[in-house]
Amino acid sequence: MTVFDWLIWGGAALTLAGVAGLAWCIVTVARARKAGLADAAMRARMRSVLAVNMGALAVSMIGLLLVITGIALV
Repeated sequence: MTVFDWLIWGGAALTLAGVAGLAWCIVTVARARKAGLADAAMRARMRSVLAVNMGALAVSMIGLLLVITGIALV
């Protein structure tokens, strides 16, 4: 296995971790909506989920960039 293979598989793992984070955000917001929280509580929940959502998007993007770089350099 070359370093480029490690780059591709590592990027794929990061991308899957980011997608898992996005799925967690979707499930958390769906549960909060079903719970019928008050407006202030819903805003607080959404604020905490937003930070995780942005982090998951960033991790997923970095993973995809690693995959593309590994494929381009092979």
